[in-house]
Amino acid sequence: MDQAVSAHQAEEDARNQHVLIHVNGRLVPRAEATVSVFDSGFMLGDGVWEGLRLYEGCWAFVDEHLDRLFEAALAVDLDIGRTPGQILAALEELRTANGMKSDAHARLMVTRGVKSRPFQHPALSKSGPTFVIIAEHSRPTLPRPIRLATVPHLRGLPMTQDPKLNSHSKLNCILAAIAAEKAGADEALMLDINGFVNTTNSCNFFIVRKGAVWTSTGDYCMNGITRQKVIDLCRANNIPVFERNFSLVDVYGADEAFLTGTFGAQTPVSEIDGRMIGGGTMGPVTGQLRQLYKALIREHVSQ
Repeated sequence: MDQAVSAHQAEEDARNQHVLIHVNGRLVPRAEATVSVFDSGFMLGDGVWEGLRLYEGCWAFVDEHLDRLFEAALAVDLDIGRTPGQILAALEELRTANGMKSDAHARLMVTRGVKSRPFQHPALSKSGPTFVIIAEHSRPTLPRPIRLATVPHLRGLPMTQDPKLNSHSKLNCILAAIAAEKAGADEALMLDINGFVNTTNSCNFFIVRKGAVWTSTGDYCMNGITRQKVIDLCRANNIPVFERNFSLVDVYGADEAFLTGTFGAQTPVSEIDGRMIGGGTMGPVTGQLRQLYKALIREHVSQ
């Protein structure tokens, strides 16, 4: 089998060895960008995050990403200690310091901060939040479409760990990715609690059947910003689109399948559980949506 790939496959870029990282208001070299072993994020996965992509000097849909970050922080009772405007200013400072103009990706992370003792109670985090931005030169590259394998791991129930929350606690998705790798696939296709097709371990999942685009109801997955842009583009361009329950039977008989995410935008899928999807290459509807999304990005950055 050829080398595994992922939905976050990127070209190697030597500049990333020397990028500056934003750590609690300071820009520090990558090798010196550290947090305490007592940090809530390191110790317990207690934090929230967002990923943003840079196109022609513009962080795409940054207002929507920051809205989601603050909504997640509110849900876990975490005071970010900064306004959206201050976070955007920090992003811009970091972008300028690293000489980034396009083809960059930023991961913005906020944890509950350093704990006074190594236990889980949030009251032990007394020093305020830890705030980090990692920005890298990152041009997506995909030598072939993604292969998926269905795994036994499910996205959580809303009363356990709501999958709509962009949390640092990603162990469930990591276990799913490991299971997919053991099955010889690149990434995992995860079902919901009712056995319907849901999402992958890292991206939202779509299929195309007879010219219509299907994705999950959104009840048990991260409601991705790129996911919603694709749904909106379908509606604006007379492409039938449905948020619905569907099974693996529907998936195996699909004409096309693709993933959506901030990093890769629309990533084609060639194979699921050893079954070729369509012709095993990027299908025409996926290609059309890619072009529509690129046009949307061009319009967005020109404003």
